Amino acid sequence: MSLAASARRRLVPPAALVLAATLVAPGQAVAAPDRGHDRTAPGKQAVATGYGGAVATVDLDASRTAIEVLKRGGNAMDAAVAAGATLGVTEPYVAALGGGGYMTYYDAERRKVYTVDGRETAPGTMRQDSFVDPETGKAIPFPEAVTSGLGVGVPGTLAQWDTALSRFGTRDLGTLLKPAIKVAERGFTVDQEFHDQTAVNEARFRDIVPTRELFLPGGKPPAVGSTFRNPDLARTYRELAERGPRWLYGGALGREVVRTVRKPAVDPEATRNVRPGLMKTRDLGAYRSRTPEPTRVSYRGLDVYGMPPSSSGGSTVGQVLNMLGDSEFDSKDPVPALHHYLEASKLAYADRGRYVGDPDKVKVPLQELLSKGFARERACLIKPGEAATAPVAPGSPDGDYAPCEPAGGKTRALAYEGPQTTHLVVADKWGNVVAYNVTIEQFGGSGLTVPGRGFLLNNELTDFTLQPPAPGAAPDPNLPGPGKRPRSSMAPTLVLENGKPKLAVGTPGGSTIITTVLQILLNRIDLGMDLPEALAAPRATQRNTPQVFAEPAFIQRYGPALIAKGHKVEPFPGPPTGVIGAATGLEFLRPGLVQAVAEPERRGGGSALVVRPRR
Repeated sequence: MSLAASARRRLVPPAALVLAATLVAPGQAVAAPDRGHDRTAPGKQAVATGYGGAVATVDLDASRTAIEVLKRGGNAMDAAVAAGATLGVTEPYVAALGGGGYMTYYDAERRKVYTVDGRETAPGTMRQDSFVDPETGKAIPFPEAVTSGLGVGVPGTLAQWDTALSRFGTRDLGTLLKPAIKVAERGFTVDQEFHDQTAVNEARFRDIVPTRELFLPGGKPPAVGSTFRNPDLARTYRELAERGPRWLYGGALGREVVRTVRKPAVDPEATRNVRPGLMKTRDLGAYRSRTPEPTRVSYRGLDVYGMPPSSSGGSTVGQVLNMLGDSEFDSKDPVPALHHYLEASKLAYADRGRYVGDPDKVKVPLQELLSKGFARERACLIKPGEAATAPVAPGSPDGDYAPCEPAGGKTRALAYEGPQTTHLVVADKWGNVVAYNVTIEQFGGSGLTVPGRGFLLNNELTDFTLQPPAPGAAPDPNLPGPGKRPRSSMAPTLVLENGKPKLAVGTPGGSTIITTVLQILLNRIDLGMDLPEALAAPRATQRNTPQVFAEPAFIQRYGPALIAKGHKVEPFPGPPTGVIGAATGLEFLRPGLVQAVAEPERRGGGSALVVRPRR
């Protein structure tokens, strides 16, 4: 039975299934002893079902950290922050103090969904043309924007943790950093994924002296099976536990970050052009995390909550669901549902590109983008047997809606967003739930390591549109600006049934995050899959581009039928090639019984754990 049918019938869907560390040089990789903390160790599983709380992350260490916090009486927010700190050790190329992220949180006591926005901000001196080369009048090459101080936004992770814990947590930050400190000192076993991520970055890491010293021990990527330790990050976490967040946002650590951004420690013999950034200490002092109201739409009797702008995740997921809501799909024939999903995504991405940016800096018509009237006006353009030629034009979310109103706005090109993010979900025994996206943008962020501190800085400002539009072109809400947050696609999503949590889901993947979350929801709610099946199923993404990009298994299974409807289906180019996202999710199967789900294979697979497994 589909979740949609169960929601209509008010039925529950069927269940689916310390020793003292030896201090070593930063980044030293040594032969791995027989140890418990091993990302490739037995016990790493993609699905776990049980009681007392649950977690799914990309990493066994992080999942174990969260479960231990839950077992010791911490709540879901405590566990999410502790897991995030551990990911800063074991997944340093996607999660770190030098980045930011978004959280959605269901508070069981208040029976309400909240958000915490820890998105990075641009320095106060950034202009619309800050990424433009004055000699050419064109945006600087994208790789130069990435590996630079210019692309580094004011980090938001630590402020986000502080806000989240002060409002919703039960443990102090110092306590929650202890598991990550142990992992950083003791080290973790290097798996193929970590080795490959380092190898991809080897050339630019070699040119940045502190980064080379930390992540290229012995002058090369650490070998699979070796142990990677980061005593610098352990010391940083210890000092952070003593000094608190103001150490970054108004103290010495902040000054170290600013020096790193403004004067990157480039090897004198390197030929790479690593541009200095604009960040100043007052930019750190001015940073504040935000707690905006979540987005909310109703779909098949369920309430779907997401992140509002500066993320486009909640608005675009919600808009697509609104467009699909008046159609009925047959789980025995998924092609019509997939066609509608792809066509609705095409339309919603056109509207996203035209209207969504930082709401503190530009006017975002969020209420109208999520209105049923606008959804009906846009969905009327979807033809059941024929794919529209992309890119399509945006609509007019102006409150005046008519059947099949033709789109008349000017289309904006899809801005590049790095796919190298991570997502985790946590639920506790009280029914609190967290969905949390954390990132430093590219694998390895800017490539700039704060000397002696053990963490990389982000390159999130490359999520802005780097080239201002030509005169007469469509306005762009995502241009750089002072104190502005670049638009994101991160979409940590909570689904409630009768006011209580039912599903939580999210993924990395840059601009494919939105389509991955949508496809998982479509699979689970409309196509009759259980959550493990919905998350593992092959994926396709349509972001208002001429092609539908898809994983090989999706092309093999659905490609011919969709091509017959006019879709241009091509292999997803990555990175990583052929793989879309690396999702995590959880579902409440019945009161108290939770199923946590991670990727079984994508990016090496994830780790799902519960406090008390169901026998």
